[in-house]
Amino acid sequence: MTEWQKTDWRNLPRIQMPDYPDADALHAVEQRLASYPPLVFAGEARRLKAQLAAVGRGEAFLLQGGDCAESFAEFSADSIRDTFKVMLQMAMVLTWGAKVPVVKVGRMAGQFAKPRSSPTEVVGGVELASYKGDIINGFDPDPAARTPDPARMLQAYTQAAATLNLLRAFSTGGYADMHAVHAWTLGFTGAPEASKYRDLANRISDTLDFMEAAGIRDEAEHVLQTVEFYTSHEALLLEYEEALTRVDSTTGQVLAGSGHMIWIGDRTRQPDGAHVEYCRGVLNPIGLKCGPSLTSGHLKALLQKLNPNNEAGRVTLIARFGAGNVGENLPRLIRAVREEGANVTWTCDPMHGNTIKSSSGFKTRPFESVLREVREFFAVHNAEGTIPGGVHFEMTGKDVTECTGGVRAVTDEDLSSRYHTACDPRLNASQSLELAFLVAEELSARRRNLAQAANG
Repeated sequence: MTEWQKTDWRNLPRIQMPDYPDADALHAVEQRLASYPPLVFAGEARRLKAQLAAVGRGEAFLLQGGDCAESFAEFSADSIRDTFKVMLQMAMVLTWGAKVPVVKVGRMAGQFAKPRSSPTEVVGGVELASYKGDIINGFDPDPAARTPDPARMLQAYTQAAATLNLLRAFSTGGYADMHAVHAWTLGFTGAPEASKYRDLANRISDTLDFMEAAGIRDEAEHVLQTVEFYTSHEALLLEYEEALTRVDSTTGQVLAGSGHMIWIGDRTRQPDGAHVEYCRGVLNPIGLKCGPSLTSGHLKALLQKLNPNNEAGRVTLIARFGAGNVGENLPRLIRAVREEGANVTWTCDPMHGNTIKSSSGFKTRPFESVLREVREFFAVHNAEGTIPGGVHFEMTGKDVTECTGGVRAVTDEDLSSRYHTACDPRLNASQSLELAFLVAEELSARRRNLAQAANG
């Protein structure tokens, strides 16, 4: 790897980033952020990287989920708690299906910026700059609100710090107790529409009861009452990322101090672009969104640039093709990775390729399409003999109506009742948990098939 500086990205083509009209104000914000403490620490990022390496070997499973784009206006302790709670529920169900630890990574405490398909949009007959997330500009359809404002980075930092503080308290303060988490899950399986999931929930209950009776709970109380929970976001706004970049005092390595894991979006993954240049120099695990337009050659170039030492756990490939397109695209990328001999962790993002406009005019994602892409992802990996390491969802703990379908059957007509997202539609709590049960079934079936193959 050539010598890297955290400012090198500034000399390369930049895509999806704002042009700030006041350069002095931007510089002042960057200097202020650079004086703040990092939001995460190098030891945490290294621990996550080791756990993602285990995911890549099939010894763990990755659950990554959270908001499409975090909001300043909707920020509250309750919203953080509810999303954290649903992710714990999902993780318990997935642990049962996979019979391996589940690595929990939230799209939280930093997911403030969003790439957009167009730099402008028409609202009420007026052409405005597109809303690109609260860290960049405002959602209100007003020219002043849509003007990029660097001071928003300071508010994003403050909100991210508060979010991390609460997540750490939830993770270790007893809220994550496994028995309590399962009691929440039973609230879902008790619904009349969820009868097909009760058997699995009952088996989890029997196991916990057995552990209690055998005295195992007393011996493993700390393990059962605490969890490790990491944060992640798309590293889109590089001025923010650079300002929070720190040198680890114990190793001299460079840390992206904004989050444990950062990822490069499908629109910003140019091998010679600014985002790849920044990400290649930090020690954090890096995610790479892989859409249908990613060629095998570009994937190989990206792997060489982002992970020249072929470190396990360093690169997580997040496949996002859309239902019906996985069989055409994923095998060729798997072959490219195999030809490189690259260590990667494969995960599935079944959200971004399945966005449609409903008959009622709302942007939505049909639950059945989300589920279909997950199943296609598993089927391809089973056929290729590779490891389907995880799932990546846009979801919320709130009872929103943004994606259609699921056991509680959100319809097109329902979308308007609780459609709260400022960007992309999210799975609600019920849909998220239902999907976890369905993925658990896939994992259980895969485990049985591998055992049968091993026994000849």
